[in-house]
Amino acid sequence: MKIATWNINGMKARLDFILHWLANRDVDVVGLQELKMMDDAFPHAAFADAGFTCVTHGQKSWNGVAILSRLPVEVTQVGLPGQEDFGARLITARIDDDIEYTTVYCPNGKTLEHADYERKLDWFASLAEHWQSRDRSASVIAGDFNIVPTALDGHGGEAADGTLFHSSPERDALAALTQTGLIDVYRALHPDERAFSWWDYRGGSFHRNQGLRIDYLLAAPAIAARATAVEIDRDYRKKRDGLTASDHAPVIATF
Repeated sequence: MKIATWNINGMKARLDFILHWLANRDVDVVGLQELKMMDDAFPHAAFADAGFTCVTHGQKSWNGVAILSRLPVEVTQVGLPGQEDFGARLITARIDDDIEYTTVYCPNGKTLEHADYERKLDWFASLAEHWQSRDRSASVIAGDFNIVPTALDGHGGEAADGTLFHSSPERDALAALTQTGLIDVYRALHPDERAFSWWDYRGGSFHRNQGLRIDYLLAAPAIAARATAVEIDRDYRKKRDGLTASDHAPVIATF
């Protein structure tokens, strides 16, 4: 089974690009973030033609998450309890009675001084509490976490410590989630590799490889032990056939 996560930065702008990717990557389940559209506008028919059933939690102009699956899919959770006012950022589905897959679009925080920074930390606390309340034995949670886990995961290295995405409170909030029994699958298979999943559109950041690893798949130990490969699909951060990429690359794990 191949499971992926991808912040697409707008479904309307990216539909043809996603379909191009699906036609060239043998994936079974994909979590998408930043749909920026309501549920009734989601292009189900286009994905059905590509062989996928889709479940969505959308929102006009902002946020929004979806799961695409070639396998039977049943929604078990829509939205993060207690954090509904912060937008459509979480959806969970059981995939083929084998795993429970959650995709999340975690808050950005804007700046260390912005009110949304504290709201971000509160959102993560709610996520960790929610996660502890669930059966986590066969679970995967993946998405755009908007936190750089360690200095290895950002182009600025230790010099960026203390800045947005790299601050100790953010990393502590992420650790509270992973300490519920989740393994960062990419880091488990690539313990020393400096690699990124997001690059700013500005300043030639992608070509200079000045990025951040903020998109990842976290899995329960029994699921993580089944991982045989994981990659950040850099080729789909580039324009393809005249189609413009998201500022995030897909991340794909094979189990």
